[in-house]
Amino acid sequence: MSRIYALAFLLAASRLFAGSVAPKIQHVVFIVKENRSFDFMFGAYPGANGASTCKVSNGQTIQLRHAPDRARNMGHGWADAHTGVDGGLMDKFDLVQLGNWQGDYMSCSQLWQQDIPNYFKYASTFVLADNMFSSEESGSFPNHLYLVAASSGGVSNSPQASVAWGCDAPAGTTAQTYINGKFGYVYPCFSFTTLADELQAGGVSWKYYAPSSNQTGYVWSTLDAFPSIRNSDLWTSNVVNFSQFASDALAGNLPAVSWLVTTQANSEHPTASTCRGENWTVDQINAIMQGPNWNSTAIFLVWDDFGGFYDHVPPPGLDAYGLGPRVPLLIISPYAKPGYISHTQYEFASVLKFIEKTVGAAAGIKPLSGRDANANDMLDSFKFSQTPLPPLVLNKRTCPPVGATVALSSYFLPWGDQPVGTPSSKTVTLKSTGTSTLQNLSISVTNNVGGNFSQTNNCPASMAVGTTCTITITFNPAEKGRSAGSVYVVSNDTAAPEVIAVNGTGQ
Repeated sequence: MSRIYALAFLLAASRLFAGSVAPKIQHVVFIVKENRSFDFMFGAYPGANGASTCKVSNGQTIQLRHAPDRARNMGHGWADAHTGVDGGLMDKFDLVQLGNWQGDYMSCSQLWQQDIPNYFKYASTFVLADNMFSSEESGSFPNHLYLVAASSGGVSNSPQASVAWGCDAPAGTTAQTYINGKFGYVYPCFSFTTLADELQAGGVSWKYYAPSSNQTGYVWSTLDAFPSIRNSDLWTSNVVNFSQFASDALAGNLPAVSWLVTTQANSEHPTASTCRGENWTVDQINAIMQGPNWNSTAIFLVWDDFGGFYDHVPPPGLDAYGLGPRVPLLIISPYAKPGYISHTQYEFASVLKFIEKTVGAAAGIKPLSGRDANANDMLDSFKFSQTPLPPLVLNKRTCPPVGATVALSSYFLPWGDQPVGTPSSKTVTLKSTGTSTLQNLSISVTNNVGGNFSQTNNCPASMAVGTTCTITITFNPAEKGRSAGSVYVVSNDTAAPEVIAVNGTGQ
């Protein structure tokens, strides 16, 4: 009988706990930015488990460099993540693709408080988590799947497409998988259950705010990868443009659960401006704080993967997929412990568990996988008995001049199947953007697998702002099998070189 009474007590206690939390947290906002490790963003934050030095592949330990506002886009997929982590030694981030270009060690760089003062202000006022890990030791797409489903379904890399990473992806698009120790390829349109499906079934309101199909960043509209949503009325009623979020927040029209992703320029995904990305985030959080939903809201601000940047903490090995390197997490709420640094181990599934235990509790929302079932729920970063913290409305900053920048019409070109001995060409437009002349421009091809890619271009060494040129890339398979290469665009852009990834299969 004692066991029965104990179970009854635990059940009653859990109901009481849920009842004490649920009225106070009625809105959860999950803001997802791009490609930053914890040490890159907050390694210099006082009191946090950060780093000022970086282990590199030659056995040396070097000082972390001061990162520019616009960092280079480095390798951050499955292979690069596993290279950098090196089985927990955390000593080969300089070997990720473009991690060390001509001795600059950009992978071993970090931002300082002066670069992200508003993020530091959120951290000192609310909660900074320094033991938050990406869910998979890979890049954006697998981790975005965890952000909505507590699983990647075995996906280990982003799809081979630049316009859509889901059911809208062009025919022939594949994403790499890793299942039972073997790599494979699948079309990125999946049938496993997402938290959005469960919320909908339980009558809990939700929206996924994301770029539309004609905007950069549409690849991060992750619910496009699930036909239960993409091919239903929910695609128009609940998946809405990211620009609607601030007005919904100001008007007090936030649903119980919001996911929020944005365009490339606002996302902080290299080569985007960190300052511009922080300003966009401030706009969204200001809208929440200035609207009537602030007093019942919990905001989780995360970055989706490490982006190729160094982190010194070995990720725990929960399973074949992760965890991946640490990423920043800010928890912002009237009930967040003020000025608190959480050392509790979290991952993206922890946010889903928090949702399941707060706004989803009354509807009986259950865990989606072992990940959210076993994850820490983040409730230790809250104190619901405290006097609610007031809004912290911040001013946006004046961003530094961007200087010379390169914009490419595509950063990934898949050819698919191509008959052996039959050349096929595709063209990429290069535009000189920013605020100063593009100089010292050069373009080259490196064939990583096979020797089947070449390029020609009409780009001069110097290009005034606003001018364009074209790069023509040719795939001419000499034999059957997969080929892959990289087109390097080198210039005086601080984020150079830009890379166009190319691949195809000879048939």
